[in-house]
Amino acid sequence: MRRPLFKDWALPHSAVMTLNSTDPRRQSELPTAGHWRVEAWATLKLALPLAAAQLAQVAMHTTDVVMMGWLGPEALAGGTLGSSLLFPIFLLGMGVVMATAPLAAQALGARKFREVRRSVRQGFWWSVVLAVPFTLLLWHGEAILLLLRQDPANAALGQEYLRPAVWCLAPGWGVIVLRGFVSVHDRPRSVMVVTVAGFFVNAVTDYLLIFGKFGFPALGVAGAGVATTVVNTLMFLALCLYVVRDRRFRRYALLARFWRADWPRFREILRIGMPIGLTVLAEAGLFSAAAFLMGMIGTAELAAHAIALQCAAVAFMVPLGIGHAATVRVGLAVGAGDPAGIGRAGWSALALAAGFSALPITLFLAAPTILIGLFLDVGDPANAPAIGIAVSFLAVAALFNLVDGAQAVATGILRGLKDTTVPMLIAAGGYWLVGFTTSFVLGFYTPLAGIGVWLGLAGGLAVVSVLAIHRFHFRDRLMPGLVPSASGG
Repeated sequence: MRRPLFKDWALPHSAVMTLNSTDPRRQSELPTAGHWRVEAWATLKLALPLAAAQLAQVAMHTTDVVMMGWLGPEALAGGTLGSSLLFPIFLLGMGVVMATAPLAAQALGARKFREVRRSVRQGFWWSVVLAVPFTLLLWHGEAILLLLRQDPANAALGQEYLRPAVWCLAPGWGVIVLRGFVSVHDRPRSVMVVTVAGFFVNAVTDYLLIFGKFGFPALGVAGAGVATTVVNTLMFLALCLYVVRDRRFRRYALLARFWRADWPRFREILRIGMPIGLTVLAEAGLFSAAAFLMGMIGTAELAAHAIALQCAAVAFMVPLGIGHAATVRVGLAVGAGDPAGIGRAGWSALALAAGFSALPITLFLAAPTILIGLFLDVGDPANAPAIGIAVSFLAVAALFNLVDGAQAVATGILRGLKDTTVPMLIAAGGYWLVGFTTSFVLGFYTPLAGIGVWLGLAGGLAVVSVLAIHRFHFRDRLMPGLVPSASGG
C-alpha cells in the first residue's frame, strides 16, 4: 500500500482543537469563559511571534530613517519620498500574496493538505509576476516625484534610494507567502527568528554603506536602498531553507515542480488577494499622500511627519500581528465549520488589540521628545522647527492609535472569512473620501497646516474601523452563505 503523503500529525494543535469543535456534543454547548480564555491564548500565542516579526520588520525601516536622519533633514526628506513610492507598491503586492494565508488556513482546517501546497506555490508565482512591471515603474522614481510637485533636490535623493531598493520586491513578497504558510501550521517563531536576524543585518549594512565605514563606499541614502534588498533576499532564502529541511514541512515539497502551472489557484489568489492589496494600498497610499502634502507644506513638516509616522508604525505592529493571527484562527474555524469559533476568534483578537494600544498611547503623550531624539539631535537649534512639529503630530497619533489597531484586526478577521471585496470598498471610502479630503482641506485651507493633515488621517482610520467591526458583527445577515453552518457546510 502506498504511504499517504500527509497524516493528521501535519495539523497544528490549534487546528486539531478547531476540528474537534465540530463534534455535535461540543456544538450543543454554549461557549463558556474557559472557551474564551482558550481562544484568546491561542490567538495570543500565534500573534506574539508574528508581532515580534512585524516589529523587527518595521525596525529595519526605522533604522533606515534614523541613519538617513543622521545625514540631515534634507537626506531624511528625500529618502522618505523614495520610500513613500516604494512601500505602497510593496504593500499592494503583499496584499495579493497574503491571500495564500486564508486559503491555506481553510484548506488545513478541512484537512485538504494538497490545497495548502497549491496556494503557496501560486503565491510564489505572483511574487515574481508582480515584481516585473513595478520594478520598471519605480526605476523612474525621480520623474514620478517631480510630477507630484516635489522639490527637485528631494526627488533626486528619492531616486537614489529607490533604484537599489526596488529589487527587494520579489523576495520580500516571497517572505510574506512563507510567513502565511508557517503561521497556519502554528510555527510563527521561525518567521520571528529570521526577521529579527534580518534587523541586525540591516542595521550593520546601513551603517557600512550609508556612512562608508570599514572601507565600504559612502553611498548615502542609496546605501539604505541596497541594505533593504540584501536583507529581504537573505530572509527569503533562510525561510526557504527552513521549510525545505524541516521534517514537518518537507513533505509538502513546496519547491518541487515550481514551474508547473495551476491556473485555477493562480486566478483564485488574484480574486481574493487583489481586494486585500487594494485595501492595504488604500491605507498606505493615504499615508504616502500625506507625505506628499507635507512636502508641499515644507521640509520641516515632511521631516517631522517621517518621525511621527515611524513611531506610529512601530506601535501599529502589535495589532497588525494580532490581525494576521486572527486571519489564521478565523480561517481554521471556517474550514472546520465552526461558526461559534469564528465569533470567539474575532472578538478575542479585537479585545487583545485594544489592550495592547494603551502603551504606545502613553508614550506618545508623555515622552514625545525622547522618541524624537532617536531621529534628530534635539540639542541642535537647526532641528527645532521639525522637533516642535513632530511633538504635535505624535499627540494626534496617540489619538488614532486605538482605531488604527482596531481596523487592522477587523480587516484581518474578514480576510479569514475570505471576505475581501466589501472591506476594500470600505477602505477606499474611509481613507480617501473621508481621510484624504479632510487632510487636504484642513492642511491647506485652515491655519492647522500639518496638524490638519494628521487629523484627517485619524478621521479616515476611525471610519474604516467602525465599518469593518460592524460588518463582522452582522456577518450572518450581511454575508449569507459565507459562514458555514454548524454541520460543516
